[in-house]
Amino acid sequence: MNSVLVIGGGGREHAICLSLSKSPKVDKIYCLPGNAGISEIAECAQISATDFDGILAFIKAHDDIKMTVVAPDDPLALGLVDLLESNGCRAFGPRKNAAIIEASKAFSKALMKKYGIPTAAYEEFDDVDKAKEYAKKQSYPLVVKADGLALGKGVIICQNVEEAMTALDEMMVGKKFKDAGNKVIIEEFMVGKEVSVLSFTDGKTIVPMVSSQDHKRAHDNDEGLNTGGMGTFSPSKAYTKEHEKETMEKIILPTMRAMNAEGRTFKGVLYFGLMITDKGVKVVEYNARFGDPETQVVLPRLKTDLYEIFDAIIDERLADVNIEWDDSAAVCVIIASGGYPESYKKGVPITIGDLDKDIVLYHAGTAFKEGRLVTSGGRVIGVTAKGKDIDEARAKAYANVDKVSFEGAFYRRDIGIKK
Repeated sequence: MNSVLVIGGGGREHAICLSLSKSPKVDKIYCLPGNAGISEIAECAQISATDFDGILAFIKAHDDIKMTVVAPDDPLALGLVDLLESNGCRAFGPRKNAAIIEASKAFSKALMKKYGIPTAAYEEFDDVDKAKEYAKKQSYPLVVKADGLALGKGVIICQNVEEAMTALDEMMVGKKFKDAGNKVIIEEFMVGKEVSVLSFTDGKTIVPMVSSQDHKRAHDNDEGLNTGGMGTFSPSKAYTKEHEKETMEKIILPTMRAMNAEGRTFKGVLYFGLMITDKGVKVVEYNARFGDPETQVVLPRLKTDLYEIFDAIIDERLADVNIEWDDSAAVCVIIASGGYPESYKKGVPITIGDLDKDIVLYHAGTAFKEGRLVTSGGRVIGVTAKGKDIDEARAKAYANVDKVSFEGAFYRRDIGIKK
């Protein structure tokens, strides 16, 4: 029997599991810890994504598991892939020394500077007083980023000196993002259109996926706090064939080659957060894995068997796989818990009405409690629809959003409107 284990328990992992479940080569899926939606297509167990001993014991107890897909950032940064490989397990995802491209913004910015990959001008600091001194002399807006992993929330756009001082105090003194803020990056604010381009790579070949655009702010018109993502659509309306060519030549291929030159060969999914500026395409950030919620609009458009792609990447034969995408568009609207991204209630009962037949609900923060579907996180469910274009997909998704209800639920009403 050929079973796959997926590590993680959010909307991204639900999308990965659903895509893998369509492969004729996959007999069974396990997911740790999973969620209520994932449990409908995979066997889940309450083992955390960072409980390495628990994960290893689970794999050893299930000899049908032939591949483990490590999806979230924390276990990748902590070296789960290295541990699995050293124990003779086939694992999909970058090793620790490559996952640093996301785990340390200081590393990724230095990499880009060294290899001439276009990005915003920046300085790094581990001393709060020196950081403040520098910030006082800059023009605004200005971007302050925690160096380490901060659940997608460690980036603050400061409109003036006072906001920069507050951001630096919160990160470096108040430890808002724990150790992630021990070092910070202060960089110029880039103006333009943000685009996400995820790529499959085995370190020799790199194949970009279809583009997407994320909505990070909690409320309509990009107001409110930064979140892990309130919705997304694919393809991007701003990313032209010319941008695609420029990005491949100046960013995507140079990044793969730079990581190889540093002895940090990257195998897995490399995410490029891009800004299309009037001076060309520049890198905002890298992620060392599938984005969330970008995965929820990218994978539904994939025609090629995802398991075959993962298998080829592990064996460094990605060049042999012809990766194909459909011509549709997809839109995902995230329904979140009241109060997210700050404090919110868990265990709130969820009701789901009759959905239109081609709607996919990607569960993120859901669980079963005494047989009832309840909330268990800030981002609860992503309502995803496909259509011939963004407008059609958007209309389908929004026609079904109110069929998912729970106390305090909120969502943005402008997903997919961005140009």
